Amino acid sequence: MVKVLGLDPSLSSTGWGIIEVENNRLRYVADGFIPTDAKLPIEQRLDFLYRSICNVIETYKPDEAAIEIVFLNTNPHSTLKLSMARGVVILAPGTYSIPLFEYEPNKVKKATVGVGKAAKDQVETMVKVLLPGCRPKNNDSSDALAIAITHAHFRNAPRR
Repeated sequence: MVKVLGLDPSLSSTGWGIIEVENNRLRYVADGFIPTDAKLPIEQRLDFLYRSICNVIETYKPDEAAIEIVFLNTNPHSTLKLSMARGVVILAPGTYSIPLFEYEPNKVKKATVGVGKAAKDQVETMVKVLLPGCRPKNNDSSDALAIAITHAHFRNAPRR
């Protein structure tokens, strides 16, 4: 059995989700989100985000982690902030020597919904179907669980 941590990075609210994978079976473990206070300086927000993800890792002890590949936004300022948050989110599993895998957004949607252009509510609905008993805390944690599910489907495929 392998425990997978899915991560959906954002400076405003990073989602996380934990699932267990055994052969073709998926089991929901936990999910949540980490909001940061927009009034705080960015270094404090990033520190809070890092420490919070480290706390999740120490609590659930995942074997592998997965994150969505983020494409550039039209707003350079937003892109920069997202990139900083993403770096912190990537650093946390690295601190614990947890292998990290990255997936394109359309691959995440295809793995959960079956089509690459699915809406957020479709993804959340399928996450609940694929993980019985799961009630994601919000869209961020639902997306993180979808990323973990995607990794469960592709984890044994050859890496590019």
